[in-house]
Amino acid sequence: MSPLKTITEEQRKEIAQGLSVLLADSYTLYLKTHNYHWNVTGPMFQTLHLMFEQHYTELALAVDLIAERIRALGQPAPGSYAQFSKLTSVKEAVGVPKAQEMIRELLVAHETVIQTARQTFPAAEKAADQATMDLLTQRLQLHEKTAWMLGSLLEG
Repeated sequence: MSPLKTITEEQRKEIAQGLSVLLADSYTLYLKTHNYHWNVTGPMFQTLHLMFEQHYTELALAVDLIAERIRALGQPAPGSYAQFSKLTSVKEAVGVPKAQEMIRELLVAHETVIQTARQTFPAAEKAADQATMDLLTQRLQLHEKTAWMLGSLLEG
């Protein structure tokens, strides 16, 4: 018996829809973070350049895991800018902001991803989809920690 046979088609579609939004948010955040890695300047350059590199590297792995989970649920994963732009709530970067504004914008973006993951969790929980719940928990832990770290840079 396939492990997904205990999750109905309707439940798989609902979970995959939530994960598709999470994928779009994560990919948009990846792109924004990579952009800021390339373009950050100022006295915090070295610190932020390296931090942003760690963040976008992790996000690159995450988008693959999220997309593969959508596929494991038997649904197509969105994979184009057009699809992502319709699904995401993460605001795209406009221009090249100062370093402090980059930090603020990334903090808001991570908080958006946190909200999306939390909104997806009940559908996975209702379906007893432990694999998706585990993925969402891992994403929540990482984005909450990153939001805390970014917020700490803005204090003082």
